[in-house]
This record gives sequence, C-alpha cells and structure tokens, in this order.
Amino acid sequence: MRNELKKARNSKSATQQDVADYLNIAQNHYQRIEYGKSDTSSDNWLKLFEFFEKAVPLDKLMANTPKSNTT
Repeated sequence: MRNELKKARNSKSATQQDVADYLNIAQNHYQRIEYGKSDTSSDNWLKLFEFFEKAVPLDKLMANTPKSNTT
C-alpha cells in the first residue's frame, strides 16, 4: 500500500476516480497504483506530484509501505 499517496488523495477530498481522470487512466489502474500492486510512468508520477500540489515529496508518494506482520 502506498499510504502517503492515499493520505494525499484523502486530504484533497479526491476519489480514486478523480485522480484516474486527471491522469487519463482507468480507475482500477489507479487503484492498483495506490495499493502498490502496479506502477506508472514517470510522467504520471510527476502529474500526481502536481495534482497533490507538491504537499508530499515525490519519493514518499511513490513508496510502498510494508505490511505489518501481526501474527
């Protein structure tokens, strides 16, 4: 999961569909990016950085947050 990406989207009160529309990609593709199951082009990462008004450093937007091991 890319928690910072999700936090940035929520802080902007944007839906996954809003962001997907901005990037001109399908909502389920954006969802996979946010969940850390897919990646996107460097151009799209830069667009996301701009979309979120540079509030979060680009490297943090791109980072996957490891799952916690709660066993």
